[in-house]
Amino acid sequence: MLETVAGLTGLRFVCIAHVTADSWTACAVHDGLGFGLVPGATLDVTTTLCEEVRESRQAVVIDCVRDSECYRDHHTPRIYGFQSYFSIPIFRPDGFYFGTLCGLDPEPARLSEGPTIAALTLFAELVSRQLETERSLNVARTALLSERDTAELREQFIAVLGHDLRTPLSAILTGAELLARRHDDPMTRQLVERMRSSALRMSGLVDNVVDFTRGRMGSGLVLDLARHADVDRVLEQVIDELRSVYPGRAIASSIGRGLILRCDPQRLAQLLSNLLKNALVHGAEGCPIEVRVDIDDSRFVLEVRNEGPDLSPDVIAQLFKPYWRARSRSRDDGLGLGLYIVDQIAQGHGGTIGVRSAANGTTFTFSMPVA
Repeated sequence: MLETVAGLTGLRFVCIAHVTADSWTACAVHDGLGFGLVPGATLDVTTTLCEEVRESRQAVVIDCVRDSECYRDHHTPRIYGFQSYFSIPIFRPDGFYFGTLCGLDPEPARLSEGPTIAALTLFAELVSRQLETERSLNVARTALLSERDTAELREQFIAVLGHDLRTPLSAILTGAELLARRHDDPMTRQLVERMRSSALRMSGLVDNVVDFTRGRMGSGLVLDLARHADVDRVLEQVIDELRSVYPGRAIASSIGRGLILRCDPQRLAQLLSNLLKNALVHGAEGCPIEVRVDIDDSRFVLEVRNEGPDLSPDVIAQLFKPYWRARSRSRDDGLGLGLYIVDQIAQGHGGTIGVRSAANGTTFTFSMPVA
């Protein structure tokens, strides 16, 4: 832009200066005279005409110092050796005076013509807008960095809190098991079973939160991948546990025998548990949840299907995002992390998780290579 201003005016030195009551600092410089000023260089503000511009808030334009009654004897032209000069004030959008767009040359120039002054004023306004853009960007960047630091601290706190909650939850579950064994009274056993179900649900929520914060903080989910021959037993245990937690719901399962996989069986159990809980919350109450686990064409396949209204493509696109929850009849359906964790476990096993929703039924399918 300064090169354009120099070409428009014919002046060989043009700059943008930040001017205060006691300082003059060059911000950008186009120097065709070898004047010696570079960005960051300073001048004694009392030796410049920019001080007058700051006080009057009006432009100063000189075609020829020798012909100017006002400036022929002024100290500034003598100090800097110029004949032609301009200084256009630059104001921020709030009216704050920032400095000037100024230029000079040892030779006279025709600067005071209307079009030239109008063009210089326009350039000064462009500088003002650029300054405001940079200021807004710096403010936004600072706010973003502050928010990121706050978010990291929040996630660290949640991770520590989730880890610390596991010990008291374990104590509650152990106590509930002991009470159930020692009391045969139906009312007492029903109360203990409710306590156990609530503690199990809390434990699942804590596990999801801890896994989520690990992923967000960069460490990712911890998987212990090894060859296991008891995958079917682990998955059946998950289904039996949820049958006891939801005694009024039917879960029909078909799990292949002798499944040998290189996997983390506890993570696969967590994946199945989260899919089943999702189906129990969102599926039609009077219809069974169907679980199928087997090996098809050298791939391990785990499917969970529930009856209910079809999901729209927009809803399916959001399902695996953290903290996203679809509308449900239940207000007590978790934090919206279950399916996100499912997706992370699937990726950790080198597999995929997909959704089909049609004919009043929704099926989640996890698939991974057997080898």
